[in-house]
Amino acid sequence: MKDEHARRRASRTLAVHAGTRRSQYGEVSEAMFLTQGFVYDSAEAAEARFLKASRDEFIYARYGNPTVAMFEDRIAALEGTEDAFATASGMAAVNGALMSMLRAGDHVVAGRALFGSCLYILEEILPRFGVEVTLIDGTDLAAWENAIRPDTKAVFFESVSNPALDVIDIAAVAELAHAVGATVIVDNVFATPTYSRAVELGADVVVYSTTKHVDGQGRCLGGVICGTTEFIRGTAEPYLKHTGGSMSPFNAWVMLKGLEHMGLRVRAQAETAEHIALALEGHPKLARVLHPHLPSHPQHALARAQMEKGGTVIAIDLAGGKDAAFRFLNALEIVIISNNLGDAKSIATHPATTTHQRLPDEQKEMLGITPGLIRLSLGLEDPEDLLADVMAALDAA
Repeated sequence: MKDEHARRRASRTLAVHAGTRRSQYGEVSEAMFLTQGFVYDSAEAAEARFLKASRDEFIYARYGNPTVAMFEDRIAALEGTEDAFATASGMAAVNGALMSMLRAGDHVVAGRALFGSCLYILEEILPRFGVEVTLIDGTDLAAWENAIRPDTKAVFFESVSNPALDVIDIAAVAELAHAVGATVIVDNVFATPTYSRAVELGADVVVYSTTKHVDGQGRCLGGVICGTTEFIRGTAEPYLKHTGGSMSPFNAWVMLKGLEHMGLRVRAQAETAEHIALALEGHPKLARVLHPHLPSHPQHALARAQMEKGGTVIAIDLAGGKDAAFRFLNALEIVIISNNLGDAKSIATHPATTTHQRLPDEQKEMLGITPGLIRLSLGLEDPEDLLADVMAALDAA
């Protein structure tokens, strides 16, 4: 009965309490176990643990750690999956989810609107090992239907793409993939764990860069892979523990503390993002304003159905191109120039010259990454202060 009640608890409660392991001292705040190894009572105990360790028995920090296990259990409960594996970074999660399950001869279909490092894995690394990758327009269901084959092993996409905020129909793509037995892997960073419905909509594996909204304060790198126990412990864990992609206990402790108030932060940030997007739409210096919950967004209806809020990020496209974009960036006083997102501080990024700089010009154009495009991640500052800062910077542009 107690477990039944736990399963029905709201996300805000789970984000504070799920997965807690207390030591013999009964601490309130989660303990940070900064240790690389663990001691056994006897040689026989060491042998037994190496043969089969329980979820609360640990061998080596690269394999597992009590603090890391608390974070894994908590975010799995929040995401609605059976298990999770915490990684050193978001890209370690993407790489681990893909590389752990693929081998030479396998076929992957992916939406091409991806973060630059994700594209590097798909275009450069996987093909080196004999994996065939087909990149398509992720918003086009006919393209998914044509690309997915009987031998397709996995599909991969960002539920909301970086940086042009395309929204992918998770349920429809999952139905196509599952019809041939393919695993659906979703990078859900822009949707955020607060507003995630990826598993409910058919995702098998969900990955996050916890550097973003989970920490949310610019302190630590981290990532996580969420999925079934079979996938996490049978597929992802053996690959990650032997290749060294696990999260450090210190970072896991920071992520646990971030989860406690993530929902409050993300809700405030998402409301600010929508407020500013609405205020900017139609501005004479902007060719486009992109936000999933704006009526003008190409996938507006899908975004409303799939996401309670449109996320914490908007994109604006200055009509004057790169020169205007740089004048805008240099005129900002509150919003800082950096390349992270999901932070308590508002951040502006010029993707064409930073996060997606290595892409050929024709690929940038295909993805909507124009010279004038600015990605704005809205933080926790006063919304009217932020709007005044953006408006003043537009005047300077």
